Amino acid sequence: YLLGICCLLALSGLTKAEDEAVEIDGTVEEDLGKSTIGSKTDDETVEREEEAIKLDGLNVSQMKAMREAAEKHEYQAEVNRMMKLIINSLYRNKEIFLRELISNASDALDKIRFMSLTDPNVLSATSDLKVMIKPDKENHALHIIDTGIGMTRQDLVKNLGTIAKSGTSEFLAKMEEGETMSTDLIGQFGVGFYSSFLVADTVVVTSKHNDDEQYIWESDAGSFTVSKDPRGDTLGRGTQISLFMKEEAYDFLEEHTIKDLVVKYSQFINFPIHLWTSKTEKVEEPIEEDEKAEAKKEKSTDCDSALIPLL
Repeated sequence: YLLGICCLLALSGLTKAEDEAVEIDGTVEEDLGKSTIGSKTDDETVEREEEAIKLDGLNVSQMKAMREAAEKHEYQAEVNRMMKLIINSLYRNKEIFLRELISNASDALDKIRFMSLTDPNVLSATSDLKVMIKPDKENHALHIIDTGIGMTRQDLVKNLGTIAKSGTSEFLAKMEEGETMSTDLIGQFGVGFYSSFLVADTVVVTSKHNDDEQYIWESDAGSFTVSKDPRGDTLGRGTQISLFMKEEAYDFLEEHTIKDLVVKYSQFINFPIHLWTSKTEKVEEPIEEDEKAEAKKEKSTDCDSALIPLL
């Protein structure tokens, strides 16, 4: 009798062990499934990051290929130091970025107009000298475009990454003398471009000079890249600065905000400034006779964007 009981207990133990083994196997399969899902999520994250910065006419694969082939540069130490000074000192007065970028655009227009006095052919691409501002709420981007002199590849590297012509050296010297950081100071030494990083995580500069092909400069304030624009010549001549805005700076994409800032800071610019505007309207769709019984249908349509003069 005792022997029979022992046999039953032994069989019961084996059955339980088999059940536990099945549960363990099941757990392993579940983990493998989670790993696959996680991998898929990682791929989607990479895709989203690649799509985060969009330029008209460039698809995701072109953007990726361009970045892989781009020349990679580090900022000179003085430029890095100067950018940190601007960002840390002027963070309460972010709006001055637009004043500085419009002022730079005006300088570029002045240069090409001056050159045209002795050589009218420099205006062959376009003789319409102006500044255009285009907010893109969908992609959280603000574009400032001018038809000025533009920059060559070498200009982009030197003017935006070194102290050669940016005024950075003189600016830092003033700061070391005890000069108080002010919005007037950065304009005086021509370093206002870097105020873009007060409102933008990433800045992309597309430029076309008469003496070179069209190039794209891109930076996140840590380093920068320069590459030939795969779209070719889309500007004709001039520069487009694209700011991919920080979340706290989305208000600068609003039309009324842009208008107010242009009137406040740029009323003495000698060139016309235009703003791209668009609106959405609801229109009724025509209904066929056999659909009259159905409720009226409506759809939203985006009207064509229009350029309106600000100054």
